[in-house]
Amino acid sequence: MLHQSPKDLPQPLEGISRPALSHSLGELLTPLELAKLSLFWWRLPRNLKGYGKPVLLLPGLGAGEQSMFVIREYLRFLGYTPYDWGLGRNGGQVEELLEKFTDVLASRHEEVGEPIALVGWSLGGVVAREAARDNPGAVSQVISLGTPLIGGPQYTSPGPLLYSHAEREEIETKVSDRYTVPLEMPVTSIYSKRDGIVAWQASIDHWSPNVENIEVDTTHFGFGFSEKVLTLLAEILGGKRSRL
Repeated sequence: MLHQSPKDLPQPLEGISRPALSHSLGELLTPLELAKLSLFWWRLPRNLKGYGKPVLLLPGLGAGEQSMFVIREYLRFLGYTPYDWGLGRNGGQVEELLEKFTDVLASRHEEVGEPIALVGWSLGGVVAREAARDNPGAVSQVISLGTPLIGGPQYTSPGPLLYSHAEREEIETKVSDRYTVPLEMPVTSIYSKRDGIVAWQASIDHWSPNVENIEVDTTHFGFGFSEKVLTLLAEILGGKRSRL
């Protein structure tokens, strides 16, 4: 297994802070994303078939499995076999969730008999990536949506409400240390500069060897039903998008 030297690991992002208040308030416009999808759903790809390939969906902080309903049903329509993660609402206890999700992943992997694609929204993307890091043989690829890939809660709007400054710094160090073992399967990070919850700079992966970072125009809570995000999921999972 490859390892990276400390100098190659993520460092604190100088000059980067949590999302601006204007962006956080912009999250109130999220219903517009759903309205746009209801008007332009017919533009979504319908010919990129999934042929039964398994996909595990991981919701964000505070969200339950139904938050990924649109993604799940669209993937089902394309012919994938989407699974909820089976852990209910994401309560934010990353280490505990990682341990539980690792068992879910192992069980699904044994059941389907092939590596599984993981799609994680926000904190769900953190759990997805770390499970893939620990269990590379069980995962075909990882796609994260508005996920804080570095810093943990350090560069997020709710971070100061949930953790003290010392706790945030400790988590940031732990997150950085995890990169000593790189993600070797294909990894995609989809981010938005309009994200009002996670600083978009913290969603860019500069360290995984087989990574693509893709910018979209949506709110943080709009990742789950953005036309562009759904289109990208169809293209990436279907192998119809050339990796840069």
